[in-house]
Formats: sequence, structure tokens, C-alpha cells
Amino acid sequence: MKRKSLYLTAIAAAMLLVFSASHALAAGVVFVIPLQGPVTPSTADFVSRNIQKANVMDAVCVVLAIDTPGGLADSMKDIVQAMLASRIPVVAYVWPAGARAASAGVMITMAADVAAMAEGTNIGAAHPVSATGGSMDYTSSEKAVNDMAANARSVAQKHGRNEQWVEEAIRQSVSATANEALELNVIDLVAKDLDDLIEQLDSREIEGKGVLSTLGAAVKWAEETWRDRLLKTLSSPNFAYIFFLLGLAGLYFEFSNPGAIFPGVIGAISLILAFYSLQTLPVNYAGVLLILLAGVFFILEISITSFGALTIGGILALTLGSLMLFDSDIPALRVSFSVMIPAIAITSLFFIAIAASVVRAHISRPHTGYLGFVGKSGVARKVNEDGATGKVFVAGEIWNAKFSGPVKSGDTVRITAVEGLVLFAEKE
Repeated sequence: MKRKSLYLTAIAAAMLLVFSASHALAAGVVFVIPLQGPVTPSTADFVSRNIQKANVMDAVCVVLAIDTPGGLADSMKDIVQAMLASRIPVVAYVWPAGARAASAGVMITMAADVAAMAEGTNIGAAHPVSATGGSMDYTSSEKAVNDMAANARSVAQKHGRNEQWVEEAIRQSVSATANEALELNVIDLVAKDLDDLIEQLDSREIEGKGVLSTLGAAVKWAEETWRDRLLKTLSSPNFAYIFFLLGLAGLYFEFSNPGAIFPGVIGAISLILAFYSLQTLPVNYAGVLLILLAGVFFILEISITSFGALTIGGILALTLGSLMLFDSDIPALRVSFSVMIPAIAITSLFFIAIAASVVRAHISRPHTGYLGFVGKSGVARKVNEDGATGKVFVAGEIWNAKFSGPVKSGDTVRITAVEGLVLFAEKE
């Protein structure tokens, strides 16, 4: 009887598992894509690719978990296009508490079928950032603002949200908390966490995409591949800056020691990675040219007697170029001072030491060759009767010599000049 009851219990448990699995399958999947950090080409690629993946797996909906200070306008447009092209509902959720949807994050939130925020979050300050680098002139800036404002109004109108507030967020950089955004009809709901969001989404009708059925749905998070992590790392301004300096250092060592090969290989690879990173960031090309000019000055210091002037010019160009390299109001899209200052200090000290050694080499008297005998002491030998000519033993060698005064064999003399194979000396 006990064995029979065990069998029945096992069968019941197996049926329960099958029922649970089939119920979860029927309920579908809520696909969550984290959108954290600045909006860059690597971020846009990750989000767009996973929205397509969610469509292929026929998920109930996509939830973008947003916490971004903003980013590049072109990358934002790529994400918005992927959201608008999705055949399944896309939900933008500014979460967790303390998160924000600033700048490009505003447009991404507005483009969602459902816009939601957690308490303690904020949205706004959507002034556009140029992807080409450099400060835009007034005309270009106005064109960019007008284009984004028109786009934002169109997207907000499509989802029945507050068009005026969105335009003010772009033109005047206004911001709002979660509850303020709800009252202003900027978002659709406020949810305390992801579970609360899924519960509130259930039975909500999405125009053109049906009614959401999220209760009981499994939550699946989009995972970053090694490629995503690599591209995200390369899109960091700090890494781009470090790769740039490593590339210049590698080329410097290759030029100063031709044939070393290894420094040149590392330098070339670093420069390629740096230029890849720079084309994904808001770069000011005046900064790039100044840093390249600094590298030229440092290399020329090897062959030109500037007594440190080229090194000083190189340090000045490096400092100005580093400060100007990235043109963005978003801290995450600029080089951190904790990286920039040590990098400039180490580079400057290194090249100051190189310049000092070059200067010493130029101003110090020679210690080898004929000129290396000048100032050395020797012993007069086989002095002729006139006391003006003879030989001198110096530095382990015997040389023909001419003396400036009477000298006897065995006298200690000091070398004053060298002419051909004859040393000129005087008695000490």
C-alpha cells in the first residue's frame, strides 16, 4: 500500500509539473531589455537586436528597463525605429528608484506603446546631442532642435501623450518626477517594481497590437553576449582615450627604436581600436588633432635640438586636446578627470625625462672618440730635446704630442686639444 501511494504521489507531482509548464507556455514571456548608461551605437545595436529577438519568440511584450543620462541622437533614432517597427507591444519602464530617462531617454520613453515610471525616478532634459562632435553653430543647433521637437510631437501624438511637455523638454530641458509625469499625461502609469508593472499591464489594450495578458507570464531578461560587452567597453570615452595614448606611445617607441616591431604592433592596434571608439562618440576633432600634434612634437624631440621646447609644446597640446576631445554635456560621454589627469601627468613626466636626457647629451662634453681626450691627464714620454714635442701616454694609449711649454719625460700633462692624430698638451 505504501509503495502504491508513493507511485500515485509521483504521478500527481509529474502531472502538476506538466500542467505548470504548459500554463507558463500559454501565458507567454515578458522580455525585459536593460537600457542602462549612455545611448551609444553599441547600446542601440543591443536593444534593437533584442527587440527583434522578442518578436521572433512571440513574447507577450517587451519591457525596456531604462536608466540613462541620454546619448547620441542617431543611436536614439535607431532604438525608436526598432520600437515602432515591433509587432508586439513595447513598454518603456524608468526603473529602479533613482533612475532617470534624460535626453535621448525621453524620446525612447515617448516611443513606447506604454510608458511607465517607478517612484523616485525622473524624466526630461531632452536637448539633442550631436553625434559628429564639435560645437554646433546656431543654425545647425536650431535645425537639430526643430527636427527632434517635430519628431517628439509626432510620437507623443501617436500614443496620446502630452505633446507640449515633450517639446518643452527638448527646447527648454524641463524635467518631471514620476507622479508629475503621470499628472501631465507624459506617461501612462506608475509602478513600484517590475511585478507591479506586469500586474498593471494585464488586460491593457494596445492600439493595433491587441490586449496584453501578462499575469502568469514568465520574465526573461536579455543577456549581453561577449560581443555586446566588448563593444560597450570600446564605446567608453575613458577606454578610447587610453587606447589613443597607448597608440601614440607605441609609435613613439617604434620611431625611436626602429625595428623593435612589438611597440609598433601594439601602437597600431591601439590606434585602430581608438579610432573605432571615437567614431561611436561625440568627438571634437580639434581635440584629436591636438593630441596627434603632441605625438609629432614628442617624436621630433628625438632628432631636433630644441632643448625641451618641443616637449613643452607637446605637453600643452596633449592637455588642451584631452580637455577638448569629447564635446558633450553628458558626463558619461566625456573622459573622467580621474583618468585624464594621471594619464597626462605620467605622459608628461615620461617625455620630460626623455627631453632632459637629450638636453644633457647635447650640452655634455664627449667621453669617447678623439674629443673624449680633451681635459684628461697623461704622462709625457720620449720628449725631444726642445721640450715641445714628443709622446704622451693617456687612456692606455701612446699618442704623438705637442706641448705648449717646456716638458720633460715623466711630467704629468693635461690634454687641451686634438688635431688629427696629434694631441696638444700642457704641463699640469
